[in-house]
Amino acid sequence: MTQAHTIAIIGDRFMRPSFFQDALEALPSVQQRQTRFRQLEFPWPDEPLLHGQKDTDIEGLKELMGTPQQVADFVADADILVNHLGPITERVLAQCSNLKLVAVSRGGPVNIDLAAVRARGLPLVNTPGRNATAVAEFTIGMILAETRLITIGHRSLSQGEWRGDIYRSDLTGEELNSLTVGLIGYGQVGSRVVKLLKAFGCRILVHDPYVALTQEDLQDGVQAVGFEALLQASDVVSLHARVTPETMQFINTRAFALMKRGAYFINTARGPMVDYAALYQALSSGHLRGAGLETFTQEPPQADLPLLRLPNVTLTPHIAGSSLKTVRYTAQMVATEVDRHLRGQSPLNPC
Repeated sequence: MTQAHTIAIIGDRFMRPSFFQDALEALPSVQQRQTRFRQLEFPWPDEPLLHGQKDTDIEGLKELMGTPQQVADFVADADILVNHLGPITERVLAQCSNLKLVAVSRGGPVNIDLAAVRARGLPLVNTPGRNATAVAEFTIGMILAETRLITIGHRSLSQGEWRGDIYRSDLTGEELNSLTVGLIGYGQVGSRVVKLLKAFGCRILVHDPYVALTQEDLQDGVQAVGFEALLQASDVVSLHARVTPETMQFINTRAFALMKRGAYFINTARGPMVDYAALYQALSSGHLRGAGLETFTQEPPQADLPLLRLPNVTLTPHIAGSSLKTVRYTAQMVATEVDRHLRGQSPLNPC
């Protein structure tokens, strides 16, 4: 029997610690060791995430839960940390000097002080694309909810109003196969949305200055175009980019003005890329026919946000990536990384 070790697991009510432990316990590399597990479960998503405020010990970190000291006390002498939302800072690392691997179970490790981790030479892995399929499927649902008037029909009927008039030819929606759909971003999610859209027979445009279309997508008629050209030509614009300094509120008044009158805007990515005041104006003026919004600049959004009251908007509380498959797949991705670490192999997804 090889040397004993401890794996600390920080999960929550979505990524439950038990899913991680079950996946890890199935590994021969774990079974061959005297492995101790300990679990900490945070109350997200029943309670909202926190963001590091200026002049605090979590400044710059985002989408986290718990405090650095709470994490440090829990991790203690563990040599492997599996973490979803806990903040990992210099203070945590200084108090957890036995750590040999940190596995963060998310695509973007925004709750981790990457500079502090790298300064210590501590291996850090993540799980890119863990919920990409879930978000891609959700995006299709958002598009259909708006273009086929599902949300409008639901809202009116739930309020006791039978909107038979939306069957009229001047009010009804178009079939997806007759529309041009433009995707901004061709990463893990955007590329999957392309595959799903092909089945509908619509024209597909993509803008991503950093990723080239696959040969298969090119052969299937998917077109790579410029940003402005995509906005001007698309009946539906769907956002799948990452938040970077250059994408902060880049979907703004000018971008909405470039879109076709009567077009739809879908955001299942991140809120900070969109100027929501400008979107409100584009929707309330009738320039855009509708929007599907899954994320917001501030979450939860202010209850009196005017955008939430518009009848031509489908709203969801940042749930696109939530599926049971995401949970199982993420736990398996983490287990694979831990297995490779214990076997002395290089990680698949180093940060």
